[in-house]
This record gives sequence, C-alpha cells and structure tokens, in this order.
Amino acid sequence: MAAATPTTRPMMRKPKPARSPWLHVGMIPLTLLWLSPIVFVVFVAIRSFDDIASRGLGALPMSISWEGFETAFAGGGLMRALGNSIVVTGFGVVLSLALSSCAAYALSRFAIPGRRAILLTMLAGNLLPPQILLVPVSAITEAAGIYDTLTALIVVQVGFGIGFYTFVLHGFMRGLPTEVFEAARIDGAGAGRIFWQIVLPLSRPSLAALAALATTWIFNDLIWAMTVLRTEAKFPITAALLNLMGGYSSSWNVIAAGSLVAAIPTAIVFFAFQKQFVSGLLVGSNK
Repeated sequence: MAAATPTTRPMMRKPKPARSPWLHVGMIPLTLLWLSPIVFVVFVAIRSFDDIASRGLGALPMSISWEGFETAFAGGGLMRALGNSIVVTGFGVVLSLALSSCAAYALSRFAIPGRRAILLTMLAGNLLPPQILLVPVSAITEAAGIYDTLTALIVVQVGFGIGFYTFVLHGFMRGLPTEVFEAARIDGAGAGRIFWQIVLPLSRPSLAALAALATTWIFNDLIWAMTVLRTEAKFPITAALLNLMGGYSSSWNVIAAGSLVAAIPTAIVFFAFQKQFVSGLLVGSNK
C-alpha cells in the first residue's frame, strides 16, 4: 500500500500586534520639548524691542509687533540675501542632479575601464573634512577669475555634491531591469534615447529624494559662502543672518525674525517633500 501523504496545512499569517498607545503618550512630551525653541523664537520675533527691554526676554508678548521683521529686511538686507540663496540653490540642485544622473548612467551601464575606482574616488571627495579644503578652494576660484561671485558658490556646491549624488544614483540605476534596456536596443534606441526616455523616468523617485535633500543642504550652507564670497551684497541668507547677529546683537526680536525668515524656505521644502526625505535615507540601498 502506498504511504499516505501528509496533508499540508495552509500557512496562517500571524496577526500584527496592535500598536501600543503608550508610544504616542511618550512622544507627546518629546514633541513639545522639540517645538519649544521654535515657539520661543516666534514669540520673540513678534515682540517689540521696548517690550523685551522692559519685561524681559522670557515674557509673553503684550501685543504683536512686526518691528523685528521690518528692521531685518531693511537693515539686514535679508530680501536680497534670500534671492541669492534661491538662485544658488536652484542652479546648484539642477546642475548637480543633471551631471550626476549622466555620470551614474555611464558608470552603471557601460564597461568603462576603472569605473569602480572612478566611483570611489568621486565618493572619497565627500569624506574629506571641508576645513582642510577652504584655502585650496579659495585659491582655485580666485585663479579661475570667479572669486566673490555667485558662480563660484554654485560651482563649489556642484563640485562637492556630485560625488555623493552619483554614488546614490549609480546604485539605483544598476538595479534597473536589464530586459528593459535590451528591448530598447532591439527597437533601435541609442544610448541617449534610452537615458532620456527610460532611465530618467524610472529614476524619478531617487531624483526627487536627492533634490529635496540637496535643496536643504545647499540652502543651509554657510562655510562655502564665507570661503568664496566677500561682498555683502552677494551673501546668501545664512551669511546675511550671521552679519545680522553681529549688527543687532542686542535686538533679540530682529535676530529672531531673521532666523525665522531663513528657516521658512527649508521648512516649506521639508513639509512639501517629506516622503522624499524619508525615501532619501534608503534610496539606492536596494540592489
């Protein structure tokens, strides 16, 4: 007699454990603690100088005053500095991702000799401490004739960001299905058409994540702005805020107003692209 085959039981999925409400209860005081400096800065920014001088810095505002914002924009030149930051950030992000996507496509899809060494060399540039590169970068921009211009700041931002962006995009593009490229070649598509019509649309999630991260990094940069710029009229918002703190060291409402103006653009980018920020931590990790 044939041995009876044991019946296989269907695998039962274990129910997911319910989330404990105590996690949210524990996060409430941490959230309030994190928000308290921001709320404090907002309260200081909407107070007048006389109110702060008479009642102290920690008192609640008696009335709303826009004196700090008016002084920051008029005397601190924040509007001009904000425009400089937007120009540098816009050109820096677009040029960085355009060059990085081309480099990542070439390194991931073509048999370039020493491509691994090229990729690691590009990435190694981001591992160097920026402090040891301040003097060489300043000398190079001066020798190139672009010192003390926004062009110099854009070139520096692109140069120091392209290595990391290429490394991340290379990992993503290398994981794209090979069958898609083979089918495109059979249809007669060349390398440029494949890159423009196939690779870039498929790389949209990684490009969006890197664009969100690059916008925050470039907009908040201070060290390279102070290295290649000397004219105050060309300062970005971070350098202008530093000058504002030196000129209005006793006017806390002006400093607080300037800090809020400098923080608003990056806050808007974060809340608009928060999903891309989260995915940016993992982009390129799946091979």
